[in-house]
Amino acid sequence: MMIEYTGERVIPELMKPTNGLLLEHIARYHFAIPYAKGRVLDFACGSGFGSNIIAKAAKKEIEEVIAIDIDEEAIKYASGAYYHPLISFQQGNVIDRTLPEKLGQFDLIISFETIEHVHEEEQFMRNVYHLLKPGGKLVISTPFGQGRGQPTSEPFHIHQLTIVEFHAHFDQYHEKEFYFQKGVLVEPGRKDIHYPIGIAVCTK
Repeated sequence: MMIEYTGERVIPELMKPTNGLLLEHIARYHFAIPYAKGRVLDFACGSGFGSNIIAKAAKKEIEEVIAIDIDEEAIKYASGAYYHPLISFQQGNVIDRTLPEKLGQFDLIISFETIEHVHEEEQFMRNVYHLLKPGGKLVISTPFGQGRGQPTSEPFHIHQLTIVEFHAHFDQYHEKEFYFQKGVLVEPGRKDIHYPIGIAVCTK
């Protein structure tokens, strides 16, 4: 089956290999591969291609990948296009308070470009924290913007956080590392370069 390409969700087979959005997303999943072990949660997995990247690259280190997305069509598509025996694609809402009880805890949670779509971002972040094992890793990204409650040019985004607002979500974590992304480049950040996207790597 095929799903509609709106320009927001990444569907590799409908995009040119030079597409900037596709390359950014692939880069983030490759950035996360070294953290993959045990149980992995891909929270808001979209079309599923990234879950597949992780499962293939870290198949010796991981037990399973649970890939959750709110869109039923995306989950159906992912289950066919990106099937892997270690992946379970499931429909679900990242703010569902019952998810920690249903899914248990994970060694790694990945959630790329999610928080800017979520009205109840505090509940989303609570779920992430409760779903993570003690000592587990969170790798999460978001595009930066004018801040919470401020307009954004992206029609699918509720708002885009500032760097300070994004970093404030991780105060309760034991360890925090922050990176910046520009195209396929992910790095700690260099002076006088504008980075549109931030990535946090946190240990509970």
